[in-house]
Amino acid sequence: MASIVAVIASTHHPFYYKASTATGEDRPPFADEWERKILAFRETLTRANPDVLVMVGSDHFHQLWLDNMPQFLVGKAPFYDANWYNEEREFGLPRMLLKGQEDLSAHILRNGLDEGFDLAFSNELRIDHSITCPIITLRPEADLPIVPIYTNIFAPPLPQPSRFVKLGETIRQIVEQWPSHLRVAIIGTGHLSLELGGPRQFGPHGPDPEFDRRAVEWIASGDLDNCLREVTLDSLHSPGNATHGFMDFMLMMGVAGAGAKADYVDTLDLFHTMEAYFTWYPTQGGVR
Repeated sequence: MASIVAVIASTHHPFYYKASTATGEDRPPFADEWERKILAFRETLTRANPDVLVMVGSDHFHQLWLDNMPQFLVGKAPFYDANWYNEEREFGLPRMLLKGQEDLSAHILRNGLDEGFDLAFSNELRIDHSITCPIITLRPEADLPIVPIYTNIFAPPLPQPSRFVKLGETIRQIVEQWPSHLRVAIIGTGHLSLELGGPRQFGPHGPDPEFDRRAVEWIASGDLDNCLREVTLDSLHSPGNATHGFMDFMLMMGVAGAGAKADYVDTLDLFHTMEAYFTWYPTQGGVR
């Protein structure tokens, strides 16, 4: 059976690539500290020595729109094109071609359906920065095959937070049952408090530092009970109009397991948002 060697949750700030590669007067003052944190975070994946990456993210209305909005979608293509034109233009992201792991995609789809999740799938999925940015930060070689899983955090009606957690638990169970000798890392990205286009967008930190503090504490300690008690679809409007992306962090808490304390935790207060990075090693053989 496959082994899960790392579970990783992070933000996916699209400006990291541009900031970290800038030089001279174009390099922002926060870039050095940001790059140091990312290099330390990257080592947590490198140490796990994975063969395959299961990548959880959310399409930012690039490929999925209101004419066809699945709640949970699994990519099952041999290759994935990335990024989109506006991401290249606005964020300076490079074009990428990522190899897929079709066997694991098919395994997740078949068993996910059997576990009660009506998963959509796509053989022609093009992916965006919610998946490519964590690859840039964690595995810039982009040399490992991936299974992309997209969640709907943008277009109501949204799944309940508890459904995200349950999907995370199910993904872990399914991956552990995959009849393969390969080592799998499951990586999911969302955000903490976030405002897009609203009056709280451009501040020295996220729009709701108190929510961010509690969110980091929930994730780092694996406190799913209190997280599920306090986080609802309605409550997530208060910390910022795009804070529903936090449900992808909750999904990753489901993957890691209730009560699982993160082995690595780091944060960075950046303009308009708090960046956050977490790694769990769920098996004794997870680091070698």
